[in-house]
Amino acid sequence: MAELVFFSGTMDCGKSTLALQMDYNHSARGRGGILFSRNDRAGESMISSRLGLRTPAVEVTDATDFWDEVTNRRRAGFPVDYLICDEAQFYAADQVEQLARVVDELCVDVFAFGITSDFRTRLFPGSQRLIELADRTEVLQVRALCWCGRRATHNARTVDGVMVVEGDQVVVGDVGKHAPAAAPAGAAPGVTEEPLFSAEAVETAPVVGYETLCRRHYMRRVTAHQAESISAADDSPATLDVCAVHPRIP
Repeated sequence: MAELVFFSGTMDCGKSTLALQMDYNHSARGRGGILFSRNDRAGESMISSRLGLRTPAVEVTDATDFWDEVTNRRRAGFPVDYLICDEAQFYAADQVEQLARVVDELCVDVFAFGITSDFRTRLFPGSQRLIELADRTEVLQVRALCWCGRRATHNARTVDGVMVVEGDQVVVGDVGKHAPAAAPAGAAPGVTEEPLFSAEAVETAPVVGYETLCRRHYMRRVTAHQAESISAADDSPATLDVCAVHPRIP
């Protein structure tokens, strides 16, 4: 029986690595598959892992219809036994419903990989629909870590090292330090994605990044940058656990 399986986790926990491994395992057994991704850190039409692995994929857009993708490929004589769907949090809810239909009516296995919630702890529409429709939802066992060493459970967006909880839901980026970038039209102040080439702008533009935090430090909005500042001001490690609590995240 074909299945719709959703593999979820925070950033930096190996989702894309597992996606590529699963494609290898299935293709090595003679099964035909299609790889999909959207907004991958390496650019369009690509699935990439932080370990350095990458492979071409079909770029998912708002116009993508997974039913048509599979049936057209089969009509052309190509076997389609499974789909690898990376960055599935960015898919529309109706596209997830198309994936469910592909599983139920065409007997194609669908393995979807994605982040469950955004930097505001709100569910992505694609992830929400996957949780509602998937035959199985599996949390990846490779644990991302907060700067304090605890298990990271939340994704945080930072601007110049300071955590923010407002802005567009989708701003493509990566975990770690990021170069300054220019703000796209309609984006919230400090939320950026296209690189600048002006030396003056690079010096003044805010640096936008992402990091994973444990719930304690997410709720207190203490990023790695802020933790370093606190430690520099006070040598007592306990200070980091008694820092002021911010108002509730909306």
